[in-house]
Amino acid sequence: MSITWTDHVTGRQGFLVVDRLVRGVASGGLRMRAGCTLDEVIGLARGMTMKEALHYDPQGRYIPLGGAKGGIDCDPRDPAAYGVLVRFLRAMRPTVENVWTTGEDLGLTQDLVDRAAAEAGLVSSIQAVYPLLDDETAARRRLADAFAVEVDGIGLDELVGGCGVAESALAALDRAGLPYREARVAVQGLGTMGGATARFLSRAGLAVVAVADVKGTIANPDGLDVEALLAARDAYGTVDRAALRPSDAELPGDAWLSAEAEVLVPAAVSYAIDAANQEAVTARWIVEAANMPVLPEAEEALAARGVTVLPDVVVNSGTNAWWWWTLFGDIGPDAEQAFAYTRRAMRTLVDRTLTRAETDGTTPRAAAHALVADRLPVIAERFGWYR
Repeated sequence: MSITWTDHVTGRQGFLVVDRLVRGVASGGLRMRAGCTLDEVIGLARGMTMKEALHYDPQGRYIPLGGAKGGIDCDPRDPAAYGVLVRFLRAMRPTVENVWTTGEDLGLTQDLVDRAAAEAGLVSSIQAVYPLLDDETAARRRLADAFAVEVDGIGLDELVGGCGVAESALAALDRAGLPYREARVAVQGLGTMGGATARFLSRAGLAVVAVADVKGTIANPDGLDVEALLAARDAYGTVDRAALRPSDAELPGDAWLSAEAEVLVPAAVSYAIDAANQEAVTARWIVEAANMPVLPEAEEALAARGVTVLPDVVVNSGTNAWWWWTLFGDIGPDAEQAFAYTRRAMRTLVDRTLTRAETDGTTPRAAAHALVADRLPVIAERFGWYR
């Protein structure tokens, strides 16, 4: 199902795509960025179907949903953006109430989505899943308690996704036998996902040598003070340059791509690495924290050069899974439990993906697609779906 909506006040467009329903429900966030297109949202919705299927555990309480995605073509910094968001959710209200569970994505925070959803007359942005819960009251309380948890001043909901991305990178390093202290990282984007990823990798012992935001790239070959940068960023992930140390350099915005690092983490926008700029990459691994950051032709060229791309449908699936692990009751509203469960699940998924890629002689992305193809018939037989 594909819906294109035009705001009667500003003329901005919004899109909703449901790729697949499982038990009548689909899951996928809502993003807001200038230039967002229907094709982009179609690709993101398909990716959500894959993420849900990859985390299917027959022994778990969390039952995968279908995949969906929403997108609004508007700069989230535009003064009119919040009004556009409210009107979009109001227009999509019947779908959100019955079919589409959604939440924060690029350009939007969960707090903002929740506030706009309430103003649009919705009970919750995930209320479509409530009929599938054994005990709705307990489940909603558990999720609310989890969202109230903070670790070092940052909400648990912001950290679990980065924990999953970091663990994906660490799993790849472990398979290659590369000690963490010998690995350098460059991160594009210091927002929710990029910031949390940088924190977990830094605390694991890797040197974060470059981070990029809308103002440019901040670099230091000896490693950046990640905690200081996180403390100095605004709501959009832009770092106050007054927090930089004398040894930190300010470089052009695309300098993160060619940084001398073993791991690149694109964590900002889609389509960041194309056939032309991939030539600047010297890293051994690209870990896709953002959705669809590496274009197919770029990935093909990178693979030919021996660069491994760990795909977004695996790497950044932890946030979505954490919502449902918590809501369905696989884990409680506890940070250590959430991190341990996320690490274990991501380790298993990355190892399974890389093993399949080695066995089939293909890329990790193709391996992930093969794993999904194996799982979807099992899910369909047990729960049914609508195509």
